[in-house]
Amino acid sequence: MNEPLKPLKPPKQARTSRAEAKAERRQQLIDATIDSISRFGLTGTTMGKVTDLAGVSLGLANFHFESKDRLFEAVLQHLAAEQRVLWRSRSQDPRQTSRDLLLAIVDSRFDAAICARKKLAVWFAFYGDASARDIYRRAVGDVDDERLEATVAILTEMIAEAGYTHLDPDEAALGIEALYDGLWLNMLLYPSDFRRNICRSRALNVIAALLPRHFDTTPAAAENAD
Repeated sequence: MNEPLKPLKPPKQARTSRAEAKAERRQQLIDATIDSISRFGLTGTTMGKVTDLAGVSLGLANFHFESKDRLFEAVLQHLAAEQRVLWRSRSQDPRQTSRDLLLAIVDSRFDAAICARKKLAVWFAFYGDASARDIYRRAVGDVDDERLEATVAILTEMIAEAGYTHLDPDEAALGIEALYDGLWLNMLLYPSDFRRNICRSRALNVIAALLPRHFDTTPAAAENAD
């Protein structure tokens, strides 16, 4: 008796191509959601608007994300991971000093890709919407905690190195985190006065005032910086 025919396994390259196409469609929806939130806010962003911007069907969007909340969560995870990867990539050299490690975090916060206006608009849309804060904490809380803990560890090392007896590393780290957020908000609201590289320089000026033995000079911001 003949055995039933088994389906042929697709070539490895075909499977890879399908996986790549799926990832590309997913990223397409995330990018469209960033665009929509920056233009219409959270409440004005619907699955219909996102699919129109992405140029895909609603059915395809529902295949990748079962609800708008899941899509929003994926957007935040994408933005947080983008920043984390950048920061970590700049913190791999074992020869780096505590100053270098803190600069890696600062530079990741003010990188051109991270500080794109659309992305800043998304962050502050979630900050300002009470109904979305649970989504934010679920999606980004671990990354925020990791960066804060790294900053505390770096500051603890700097305090031991230079004897900054006036500094508490936990309080100083929270203050530096708040500084980033404040400069981001000004970049979003007043882009002509708060340009990216100028904001980076302003952040370093404050950090230098806290840690003068590690940051005795601060690079000047280029006047024509973006």
